[in-house]
Amino acid sequence: MEKLKRAVKEIAYARDQAKLSGFHRSLVPFLSFASSLYGVVLSLRRSLYCSGFFSRHRLPVPVISVGNLTWGGNGKTPMVEFIAKCLADYGISPLILTRFGLGSSNSEVKSGWFSTFGRVSQVSRIGSILAAFYFASGYAGGDEAKMLQRHLLGGPVKVGIGANRMATANLFFEKYGYVDCRGSKLFERTYLDQKVGSHISLEKIGAAILDDGMQHWSLCRDLEIVMINGLMLWGNCKLFPLGPLREPLMALKRADVAVVHHADLVLEQKLKDIELVIQEIKSLPVFYTRMAPSCFFEVSNINTKMHLGAVHNAVVLCVSAIGSSDAFVQGMEKMGPIYVDRFDFSDHHSFQTKDIHMMRERLRQLEDKFGYKPIVIVTEKDYDRDPQILKHLHPFQVLVLCSEMQIIARKGCNEHHLKLLLKELLEVKLSGAD
Repeated sequence: MEKLKRAVKEIAYARDQAKLSGFHRSLVPFLSFASSLYGVVLSLRRSLYCSGFFSRHRLPVPVISVGNLTWGGNGKTPMVEFIAKCLADYGISPLILTRFGLGSSNSEVKSGWFSTFGRVSQVSRIGSILAAFYFASGYAGGDEAKMLQRHLLGGPVKVGIGANRMATANLFFEKYGYVDCRGSKLFERTYLDQKVGSHISLEKIGAAILDDGMQHWSLCRDLEIVMINGLMLWGNCKLFPLGPLREPLMALKRADVAVVHHADLVLEQKLKDIELVIQEIKSLPVFYTRMAPSCFFEVSNINTKMHLGAVHNAVVLCVSAIGSSDAFVQGMEKMGPIYVDRFDFSDHHSFQTKDIHMMRERLRQLEDKFGYKPIVIVTEKDYDRDPQILKHLHPFQVLVLCSEMQIIARKGCNEHHLKLLLKELLEVKLSGAD
C-alpha cells in the first residue's frame, strides 16, 4: 500500500509524464478512469446539494471553514489553531469541528466512504476501489485532532470530533450552550476592551471552525478560507486520483480568503505566479504564512523543552509522515546540523514495527559513517499519531520539533491585517445572514 501511495503522488506531481517508470505508466489509464468517475460523483454530489435534494444545515453561531483543494501539507490545522486562539483573545469561545480523531477508527470512516461511492456511482466495486485510493492518498487521520487538543488544553477552545459535524456541534451546544451573534456585532467584546458587558461567556460557544471544510457541503459556512501549499501547488491540475485536486481550481470562486502556506520556502516569482492564478479566478485577499520552529521536546518526556540549537553540528535523521515533508526537512537544514538525512512516509502513515527496524538500520549506517549517534527528529503530528512506538528507537535520541504558524508581512499585509479582515468579513456575512 505504501508503494501505491508513493506512486499516486509521484504521478500527480510528475513534471514529465514520459519519464515515469513502467509501473507508474501502467497505473495512469486506471487513474484516469477513476479520476473521471470521481469528477462525475463530485459534480453529482454538488448538484444534489445546490438543488436542495440534500439538506444543508446552518448552525446558530458563525461558521469559519478552513479547507484546501489538494492533498495534505496546506497548513489547515495550524490555521485552525491560529483562528481559534484569535477568537479566544476576543472573548469568543470557539468550537473546532473535525472529522477524525481519538474516537474515530479508520474502519468506520472507510465504511462510510465505501457506502457513499457505492450508492452514488451504483458501481460498488469501482466505488470501493476509488475509496481505497482516497485513503491511499493520505486524506484520513486523527493526528491533527490530537495535536489541537494538546495545544489548546485548558483554554476556552473546544474540539469536537466526528464525521457528522452537525450532530457533533449539537452535542456541544447542549452541553455548553451557545451565544447567537447573528444580527449583532460578533467582536463587540475584545481583550482590548474589558469594560464592555460580560454577557458573552467563555463557557458558551460563540463560533465554530470547520476543519477541512471546503468539501463539507452539508454545513453552511459564513467564511471560507482556502489554504494553498506554496511548495506543492496543483501538480498536473487533474482531479484525484490522477492528480492532487479534490475539486477543480474554479472552486476558488467559493473562497473569501486565500492563504499561501510555506511561502518562506518559495521563490518570489513563484509567489507572484500563484497570486496571478488566484486572481484570474476570483479577486481574493491573499495572505502568506510560514511554520516557525520554536523548540524541541523529547519523545520520552514531553515536558522537556530544548533549544533549537540542540541539533547544531549534529547528524540528523528527519522522519515524517506528513503532507509536506520537504518543508520539514528544509526547515531542519537551516538549524545548522552537519548532515541531514530523511525518511519520508505518506501522509498520516502509522509507524509499524517494520518501519522502526528500517529506521534503526539507517541510524546505524549514519553512526558508522560519522562516528557518533545521530538524532531522530519528528514532527508533532508524527508524535501525536503514536507517542509510544517512537520510544522503541532507544538508545537513539528522538526529538519532536514544535512549530507555530506565522503570518508573513508582504505587500502591506501582516497578522494584524488578517485579523481585521476576518472580523470585517464575518460581520458583513452575519449582518446579511438569513
